[in-house]
Amino acid sequence: MAACGLDFGTSNSAIGIAAGNGAVLAPVEGDATLVPSAVFFDYETRGRVLFGKQAIDTYIGQTEGRLMRALKSILASPLIDEKTALGTRMVALTEVVEIFIRHLKAKAETFAGAEITAVVHGRPVRFVEDDDAADAKAQSVLEAIARTCGFRDVSFVYEPIAAAYHYEETASAEEIVLIADIGGGTSDFSVVRIGPGRRARPDRADDILANAGARIGGTDFDSLLSLDAVMPMLGMGTELIAKNLPMPKALYYELSVWSTINFTYTYRNAREVAELLADSRAPDKVARLLKTLKNRLGHRIAFAVEDAKIALSDGGAVEIALQFLEAGLAATATRAGFDTAIRARTERLTALAARCIADAGLTRDQISTIFFTGGSSRVPAVREAIAAAAPSARVAAGSDFLSVALGLTQEAGRRYK
Repeated sequence: MAACGLDFGTSNSAIGIAAGNGAVLAPVEGDATLVPSAVFFDYETRGRVLFGKQAIDTYIGQTEGRLMRALKSILASPLIDEKTALGTRMVALTEVVEIFIRHLKAKAETFAGAEITAVVHGRPVRFVEDDDAADAKAQSVLEAIARTCGFRDVSFVYEPIAAAYHYEETASAEEIVLIADIGGGTSDFSVVRIGPGRRARPDRADDILANAGARIGGTDFDSLLSLDAVMPMLGMGTELIAKNLPMPKALYYELSVWSTINFTYTYRNAREVAELLADSRAPDKVARLLKTLKNRLGHRIAFAVEDAKIALSDGGAVEIALQFLEAGLAATATRAGFDTAIRARTERLTALAARCIADAGLTRDQISTIFFTGGSSRVPAVREAIAAAAPSARVAAGSDFLSVALGLTQEAGRRYK
């Protein structure tokens, strides 16, 4: 039986083949084993569907079509029961997720040279916070999609647990590890006892001491950075002449969130912003908002903001180029400003990590190592916040984007021998 581990992520995805006692990641875009979780429906070439970086580059190149990203986030939202317009037809959002996962499965089968019938799917500790029924529904939707794609055996592992299995491959002694998996849509923590003498144990339930998760991730940080640095340049915070009222904020929030950007591109929104423009005390800024809606530039803003977030991990300030809105236009983002904008979220991460340690029945000094994984764990303020929960622990990191996929694939090899 061919089996795989599938890390379907909010921002990026990977799939691996269980081979003997090891794990091999499949190339999913050219030679790359990591692909952006993006789908582009090309309206100019009817019926063409593109994936990953090719989808993003085609969209940025101004090809007429629909780009969909952060697909995983809709599993935990009311949008999962909705349909979306793709040209002249309405398609269920679950079908869009299915198209992407089917694409990954096909890539893996080409690489393996065989049909893959079993999958260990990664999942966050919490798809939905404080709502067990909604959390269970999100997993059941993902399982149904996997079966529709042709997987006959489907099981799930918490993503930080998968990362722990991968980290354990390098461990030379027994440790109690806090796994911090900070991804695009969620932050997940597990406290796990690992070590060379435990790797071969058929049942690891006793080694998993506690889990915790929250819907905080890189897309939240993107949104907060956008609201802080870019949306004011589109008129957010400015006033209208009539009664000195502020510009309505709803559109700015929708434009800052990956999963809702497409919903802003409506005739009604453009008409209402045109009316607000006529009454604006900052017409030059509101005109940029109107251009964003009419020319469908929200995703380009989001990509520019994401690039700036990444750059701020290594620098104190960065210019966010917005020349596609106006020649020479740029917004300045600073590390200090970004840290302030996301502080409420990073404080929650400190509390969540501390709670996970306490739920394991441990003190913070009993944590040997904090293992960071997930792309958003690169944000300095995020690392500092989590390290504060176990300040004496050694800090370790593996492949920020591939640790979970490798761990899931290792587990697939154990479960489906």
